[in-house]
Amino acid sequence: MIKSLREKYIKEFTQEKYEAFLKDINSAYKPIEFKISETPVFIPAELRDELSNACIDILNFLKSDKFKELSKNAIPPGLEVPNESANTELLAIDFAVTKDSDGNYLPQLIELQGFASLYCYQELLDMKMRAHFDIPENYTHRFRGLTHETYLEKLKKTLIGDENPENVILLEIEPDKQKTAIDFWATDDWLGITPVHIGDIEKEGKKLFYHKDGKKIQIKRIYNRVIYDELKNRSDIKYNFKISEDLDVKWVAHPNWFFKISKYILPFIKSKYAPESIFLSDLKEIPADLENYVLKPLFSFAGVGVIFDVKKEDIENVKDRGNFVLQKKITYAPVVETLDEPAKVEIRILFLWNEGEEPVPVINLVRMGKGKMMGVDFNKGKTWVGSSIGYFPKN
Repeated sequence: MIKSLREKYIKEFTQEKYEAFLKDINSAYKPIEFKISETPVFIPAELRDELSNACIDILNFLKSDKFKELSKNAIPPGLEVPNESANTELLAIDFAVTKDSDGNYLPQLIELQGFASLYCYQELLDMKMRAHFDIPENYTHRFRGLTHETYLEKLKKTLIGDENPENVILLEIEPDKQKTAIDFWATDDWLGITPVHIGDIEKEGKKLFYHKDGKKIQIKRIYNRVIYDELKNRSDIKYNFKISEDLDVKWVAHPNWFFKISKYILPFIKSKYAPESIFLSDLKEIPADLENYVLKPLFSFAGVGVIFDVKKEDIENVKDRGNFVLQKKITYAPVVETLDEPAKVEIRILFLWNEGEEPVPVINLVRMGKGKMMGVDFNKGKTWVGSSIGYFPKN
């Protein structure tokens, strides 16, 4: 997106460089199971500033009394978890990069989640990108002047707080089998937070424990990576406690925020950065131009269950209409030149939001694609797509 940097990057790119980069990042812990793009994205200052404005709009809504009132009904019955925090400590906001009628960059909200994301993997990706490609020193993927060291300190404060790291776990379903396991290993390495399978937790009264190096250790804080959809669909996974019960642990982020800050609130966000959305339960008439809409389940993750080419029968067949939204389709702009066709871009801004403080943007995550959607199935066999990182001017 920055012409001079893009042309220089393409001119200097070689497949050998890319393969050396992949070998390096795959040897950091264990091989990565998802596609890493051949390029970062160079974000111009004007798009960086528009992303900032878009985040301000959304954060103002999340801090409003209106959001507090509207989100009361977001949690499905029986899934409420006690001891909810005042706000979500972890927040991810995803934007598609589009252009307006005048050709200016216009970020468009895809979705948002009060849930964890790849807070450590993106740091590792930056380190390996800089080791193998010429990334300008005056460009960064972090916000607010953060360095690698100050970023990790801020992350520790949010995830660990005043506890001993051994009393903090990263909770997941079979963590080593997850595609995002690289993030868990980096979190363990840099922060000392052990990834633990939900089925390995022991419960005594209201206390939870795990085993490490032959020791039984009490869990006081849980860095929660368990996705509700996956747990619900894994009847083979047996565990000794219910997430919804009253336990002597601090959740980061508290499970209620997974539901409260989700696609559930898309219809309520009114901004030039947010496409029109409506609950199916509020839909009085099916639009004649369904080709301009996307159908999304409220609480899915990573695009699961999203219908891009919506048909009338797709809407008619939905039984639980209150758990689906119909969203105006976003037209991605093909903004990143590659060796063949240009790539489209999604940018995720990751926030840390400690209780009693303002939410702070810390780093970004980028996904690149050339198909109808960003998912793997739509980009098979394509190059210069997949996981990436965005660099923007420091000033």
